[in-house]
Amino acid sequence: MKKFLLLTAYCLLLSACAPAGPTTLTIMTHDSFAITEDVVTAFETTNNVDVVFLQSGDAGTMLNKAILAKDAPLADVMFGVDNTFLSRALEADIFDAYQSPALSDVPAEFVLDSSFRALPVDYGDVCINYDKKYFSENNLAVPQTLGDLIMPEYKGLLVVENPATSSPGLAFLLATRAYYGDGYLDYWKRLKENGVVIVGSWETAYYTNFSGSSGRGPQPIVISYGTSPAAEMIFASPPLDDAPTASSLGPGTCFRQVEFVGILKNGQNRDLAEKFVDFMLGKEFQEDMPLNMFVYPVNQTAKLPEVFVKYAQVTDQPASITYDEIASNRDTWIEAWTEVMK
Repeated sequence: MKKFLLLTAYCLLLSACAPAGPTTLTIMTHDSFAITEDVVTAFETTNNVDVVFLQSGDAGTMLNKAILAKDAPLADVMFGVDNTFLSRALEADIFDAYQSPALSDVPAEFVLDSSFRALPVDYGDVCINYDKKYFSENNLAVPQTLGDLIMPEYKGLLVVENPATSSPGLAFLLATRAYYGDGYLDYWKRLKENGVVIVGSWETAYYTNFSGSSGRGPQPIVISYGTSPAAEMIFASPPLDDAPTASSLGPGTCFRQVEFVGILKNGQNRDLAEKFVDFMLGKEFQEDMPLNMFVYPVNQTAKLPEVFVKYAQVTDQPASITYDEIASNRDTWIEAWTEVMK
């Protein structure tokens, strides 16, 4: 009996001394999230953690899920709420405040939440994109402003995503609202008269309707991202000598999207959640994002890949609407747009 007790005590001692297994840290993301596996593995190894990414639909769907599960969160951290949904996330009070030390490398213009519940991670511009070959072959000037798009020479040449179902579609609607104010619906009426084509998603607009990517679509102008020309170069097969598309960056024609990360309230791993937020704002993660998600890093020390420097485009005069104004009016603006465009 004594021998058995000693053996049991020895086994318990070994168990107590054995290193603890990795903790699981769950990150809720939208479906467009992507990051290099080796970058995540480095974080896991350093912190003895298994990181699980819970993809949860588009940004709006993801936010709805997080709000519904507020008291028993589905994850520890959530990434992907942008400035069109930020106010809703803050009003729902789903995030804990965390002022990451990594914010010292992030320009103040991206820190939209002064309570530090949602921290900026990346940004990108939704712009007018065009098929360079079409305009060259047809000796047609490239549209440079929103006003150009309602001119007769561009009749039937523009495809736009529905703002009720598409994030870039909503971004373009907001750009027109910022530029034209209360007259934005009159502008859309003019676009309708000029043959604008409305589709449900960015994928349909870019890969089915747009001529610049597939080369088969009927519209040479599409609402897409300022990084789309760089993506064309990266994914081209066979490789291209030059991007077949480009963006128009006239004042107020592009809407800037900023994406945020936050620590979900009532999570179980606050310490690791803070470390992951720091990691997302750190140089290694920030430099890995451009070629995975085709966005710009907010960390000003992060270096951009050469293809981004050469082909991706960013405006210095984006359309501007505050996130709380968007929150107060988004649904009303979309409903009014839907009524005009039906």
